[in-house]
Amino acid sequence: MFKPDLLRGKRVLVTGGGTGLGLAMGQRFLELGASLAICGRREAVLKAAAEDLSRSAPGRVAWHVCDIRDAAAVEAMLEALWRDGPLDALVNNAAGNFIARTEELSPRAIDAVLGIVLHGSAYVTTGCGKRWLAEGRKASVLSIVTTYAWTGSAYVVPSAMAKAGVLAMTRSLAVEWGGRGIRLNAIAPGPFPTLGAWERLVPRADLARRFETKNPLSRPGRHEELADLACFLLSDNAGYINGEVVTIDGGEWLQGAGQFNFLAELSEADWRALKPKKG
Repeated sequence: MFKPDLLRGKRVLVTGGGTGLGLAMGQRFLELGASLAICGRREAVLKAAAEDLSRSAPGRVAWHVCDIRDAAAVEAMLEALWRDGPLDALVNNAAGNFIARTEELSPRAIDAVLGIVLHGSAYVTTGCGKRWLAEGRKASVLSIVTTYAWTGSAYVVPSAMAKAGVLAMTRSLAVEWGGRGIRLNAIAPGPFPTLGAWERLVPRADLARRFETKNPLSRPGRHEELADLACFLLSDNAGYINGEVVTIDGGEWLQGAGQFNFLAELSEADWRALKPKKG
């Protein structure tokens, strides 16, 4: 289904689009015909990313420095984008996260994560949404969440709180705006290694290896796998998918949810000893 013109005519904004998964998705959007805008806080990173992307898609990449925690800055960015024509899709990808014992978190640390993930996603989504609704334009929003948005997770509590909020926003607005032509969906990735996130979340090589392989497929995700899923969900081929969260984690969260999944650690001798005795 990934024909070269799958996203032709669509103009997509990716927040946090200068690095990691945001950059991978942006590259794939361009390959399938979209025009791309990326935003983030670091000008040098955005400029370098845009230059690299433009080599394969000249004239179809724009970048804007924007701290999405700042509602006024978001509004100014959207005004600038709309002057060149309306967007057709938004990908809420910008994120902030770190591991910590929750009792040691300061209010500032909590606000730092909530500001980017929850408030920032809400500012950009509602800013785009009000414009699309005023124009009567069909559009799509895709938010990158996580499986612990519904299970919760120790040691990343602000992120769990924020991602749960983004998922609630997705499902709520899918109902409120769906009938007016705006679809909202989410992707919940498992371990997809990126340099910045891994430095903050899995600082030791042994922990990284365990994190990447503790799923039934025993491997981390590949960026192109997530990028292809994002392309499908933004495409017109997914026009009847609305308010959904698609998990792409190799079965990781299901493995952790099952009460007796720990039995995978039993040896052959253990299983033999557990067999009912005949007679």
